[in-house]
Amino acid sequence: MKKGLILIVIFLLFLPSSAIFSETKSLKELPPQYRKWLEEEVAYIISPKEKEVFLNLETDRERQIFIEAFWKHRDPDPLTPENEFKKEHYRRLNYVNQWFGREGPGKGWRTDMGRIYILLGQPAQISRFENESEIFPTVVWFYQGMSKLGLPDSFYVTFFKRSGMGEYELYSPIKDGPQSLLIHYQGDATDYQFAYDQLYNINPLVANVSLSLLPDEFGRIFSPSLASEILIKNKIPKAVYEQIEDSYAEKLLAYKDIIEVEYTANYISSDACAQIIKDPSGIYFVHYAIEPKKLNLIQVNDQYRANLEIVGRIIDQNSKIIYQYTRNIPISFNQERLNKIRKKLFSFQDTVPLIEGKYRLDVLVKNTMSKEFTSMEQKLIIPENKTLWMSPLILANRVVTNSKYQGSVKPFLINDTQLLPSPRNDFTNRETLYLFFQISNLPKYLGEKDKLELEYKITRGEKVLIKQKRLLQDSKDPINILEEFSLKGFSPDYYQLEVALLNSSGQKILIRNANFFISNFSQLARPWVLSIPQPATPDPIYLNILGNQWLQKGELAKARTLLSEAYHLNSLSRKFSLDFGKCLFINKEYHKVKEIISPHLQGKGRPDFLLLSGQTCQALGELTQAISFYKEYLTHFGANLNVLNTIGECYYKLGNFKEALVAWEKSLELNPNQEKIRKLVNSIKQNNEKSA
Repeated sequence: MKKGLILIVIFLLFLPSSAIFSETKSLKELPPQYRKWLEEEVAYIISPKEKEVFLNLETDRERQIFIEAFWKHRDPDPLTPENEFKKEHYRRLNYVNQWFGREGPGKGWRTDMGRIYILLGQPAQISRFENESEIFPTVVWFYQGMSKLGLPDSFYVTFFKRSGMGEYELYSPIKDGPQSLLIHYQGDATDYQFAYDQLYNINPLVANVSLSLLPDEFGRIFSPSLASEILIKNKIPKAVYEQIEDSYAEKLLAYKDIIEVEYTANYISSDACAQIIKDPSGIYFVHYAIEPKKLNLIQVNDQYRANLEIVGRIIDQNSKIIYQYTRNIPISFNQERLNKIRKKLFSFQDTVPLIEGKYRLDVLVKNTMSKEFTSMEQKLIIPENKTLWMSPLILANRVVTNSKYQGSVKPFLINDTQLLPSPRNDFTNRETLYLFFQISNLPKYLGEKDKLELEYKITRGEKVLIKQKRLLQDSKDPINILEEFSLKGFSPDYYQLEVALLNSSGQKILIRNANFFISNFSQLARPWVLSIPQPATPDPIYLNILGNQWLQKGELAKARTLLSEAYHLNSLSRKFSLDFGKCLFINKEYHKVKEIISPHLQGKGRPDFLLLSGQTCQALGELTQAISFYKEYLTHFGANLNVLNTIGECYYKLGNFKEALVAWEKSLELNPNQEKIRKLVNSIKQNNEKSA
């Protein structure tokens, strides 16, 4: 931690999230040093998910970043300069390679003793029976205080030399049995009691661990212990990595291309949810909340600060990004304000307008001061405007009526009512559950012909606890429906809430479900919320966003309509003019493009329009003017491969091969791997040589 900075950690609740993996590489494909790291150094302490992610990494840089994150997420005290876990792990690794494996072909880490030592460390007690005349060489390790790893607090681990030769092997009461420890045993292989009695007469401890590795079972069982088998085959191998929240690994893989190096080892888990709410204007908005496990604030003078950089992406079913946005939100608290929120959760909430279709929402939240990040991913479905639709159910633990933000677009604000949902849908039985949902695009004939009913049902398992029906027409607002249910008397458990729209025959036309749970706690920590209210609809900014989304999906007519409307509502906006101009260019309305962008070429925004101006002039055959715009663009923004190639193309068409050659050679300096450009350059040079 840098001097002069005090790190304030606000601990929050969390759940892990998931990621999609690409094709996994094999160990043999890894460079030697990384293969050794994965196959030898961390073979026993890396989780399956971490291993899968590591095998999906493509470069040594990515692997180094992963290794740094791997150890960081195991550091028991991040505020100390040394990673105590890493230091102890390599001490164990060096120890087993020095002392074990002497009687076999492999290194000590490959032996059973080496594996257990790496996983569990130095035993509290070691009992050796290596020179007995009636039992094969046996070593018994006793561990105590192991509940911190999710294991029994005390247990034994036994090793023996099978048939008295070779390396010590891990003993299994079920697989091996007490008879395998006796040199001269000649009884029935399944007569465990007989073998146990013989061992007991030789050494009671060896006899006891031959049936069970758990002290609590000594003298109480007379056949090999299943619990002991589970301990050595399942629990001990997983004990170390199951203590780690390995969701960081898949997030590192998912976001490795869009986050800076200094963030990659600092993933923070979070809870998140996203819901769809239709605005009165007819626009569907995604309302989402993300609650990271912690928010680190840095002390700067007398203020405690963070700076959140939000990067959101909407990705369609073809993995195409149809919309991307950024937000930058500074946070600053004095000591008094910090004391009020220190023990609270933190929730960042936001809204995004979205066109119809099926998508995935990806949100990356970076704290640029602490260099940490968290993320959320959720699938979304936006219905067609004419489709009968019931929105996903929003369960809130509190509502605020007559919100001061009414009239604006704000996360989970419906008209004048502010909903306060939790991503975990957690409640106490002292709270009220507020249910919100929408019914949209209800055909008039259906409402006139049928007396539509809403059926509400809360169940726990198969048991129905609440079942209510209400006529839709009796709702205060038949589109935006808000109901409340007292949770008094509900015992801590998991529940399901179902809402169905019924016709006059009792048939379910629409149905939605949501799960929630009642906590054991009498009170739950609720977050302080950070959100930025947006302009009310219909604002041209939303028309512009939706128009650009249609443009990315290739729906040119729909895009043109919305982008045109946004432009005509505010023709002075550089963004609206530029976006509408790009749409017109794609639609080959070149003269219209010049008309739209011409006023902006006279003002401060001129650089933003240089590229489109050059492209438009080129499309109209005004090549000299196009070159002028392109060169001005390069002067303002610096070298650009595509622009250099386009300048060369314009000069080539004008017959000015000398200048075309200059442009293309500069392009090849930036990227030599352009075969088409190189062929053109060679062709010009050959013609010049012939002319000479």
